[in-house]
Amino acid sequence: MKNEHTENNPLISVRGLEVYFAARSGFFSSLVSRKTSMVRAVDGLDFELGRGEILCLAGESGSGKTTTGKAILRLLEPTGGEVFFKGEDMNTFNRSRLRRFRQEAQIIFQDPFESLNPRQTVFSTVAEPLEVNHLTRDRSEKEERVAEALVDAGLNNPRELFMRYPHELSGGQRQRLAIAGALVLKPDFIVADEPVSMLDLSIRAGILKLMVDLRDDKGISYLFITHDLSLAWLISDRIAVMYLGKIVELGSADDVIKTPLHPYTKALVSVIPVPKRVSLIGKTLLEGETPDPVNIPSGCRFHPRCPEAQPRCSLEEPVYREVNLKHFGACHFI
Repeated sequence: MKNEHTENNPLISVRGLEVYFAARSGFFSSLVSRKTSMVRAVDGLDFELGRGEILCLAGESGSGKTTTGKAILRLLEPTGGEVFFKGEDMNTFNRSRLRRFRQEAQIIFQDPFESLNPRQTVFSTVAEPLEVNHLTRDRSEKEERVAEALVDAGLNNPRELFMRYPHELSGGQRQRLAIAGALVLKPDFIVADEPVSMLDLSIRAGILKLMVDLRDDKGISYLFITHDLSLAWLISDRIAVMYLGKIVELGSADDVIKTPLHPYTKALVSVIPVPKRVSLIGKTLLEGETPDPVNIPSGCRFHPRCPEAQPRCSLEEPVYREVNLKHFGACHFI
C-alpha cells in the first residue's frame, strides 16, 4: 500500500523552518533581566513530502511535532525558514492565494470531541467549509457534497446522520466526522495530528485503513503526527524522528525501525511492544525529561539523556550520517 517518495516534484518542501515563542517570565525575573527568553519549539527543519506520500513525524511530547504541522499550514506564523507548496513559496502568498491554500490543505485534530462544535449538527459541521468558501450554488448541491464527504469518511447512510450532534455519536464516528470536515474541500494535503490516540484499539485499525485508502484513491498526502513509533511503522512511507525541535533521523519506515541510527531512535524502537518477540537487544529506558526548550543544552541536545554520550557530545553539534539517499541520522558515533 505504500508509495515511493516523489523526490523530483514534492508537494511540500520545508527548508530551515523555525518557530520561536517568547517565554513567559515572572515579575521579579523581568526586573533582573530585560532580555526576552525564547522557546525554540521548531529549530531548523528540512524535509520534503511527496505527492501521495504519508510522512510521520514521531517523537515524545514537546518535541515540536504539532507546532511543525501548524506552521506549515500557516495556523502559526513561522519565525524563519521557507515552506514551498507545489513549488510556490508560501511567504509570497497574498490573502487570496492563502485562502485557496486553505482549501487545498486541511488538518485533523487529536480530540474530535474538543475540536467539534457541540452546538453544530453533523450537516452544519461538514457544510461550514463549503459555506465559508462559497463553493456550492444551492442547498441540494451542498447536501450532495456533505453526503459524499461523510461516505468517503466511512459513515454510511449519511442523510440519517445530518441532524445528529457530536455527543450523539460514538468516538469512532466523531473522528470520522472530523475527517469528513477535512475531505469536503477535496484537499491535496492533510496534517493528521495524533488522529487515533483518543480512540480504542479496536477502532484505530478502521480509521488508519480509511486514511490509507483515501491516499490510494484520492492521492492525498499526509503529515501524520504521532508519538507511537509502532503506529508510524504501520501506516507511513517514511518516518522523521524529532527531538527538541530538530529532526534527528529520517528514512523509510522499514529503515528507521529495523536499523535505527540515532541513540534516541534506538531507545524508542527498543520499547515497541511486539508479541512473542525474542529480543536480542535489551530495552533502553531513557532517564530524565526532555530539556527545557528555553535552555537547550549545548552541543548535541540529546546528550544529557543519551546512553552513548561521550565528552565531546556536550561541545559539538551532531553531524549527519547518510546511509543512503533515503536514510540519514544526526550523531557523531553511529
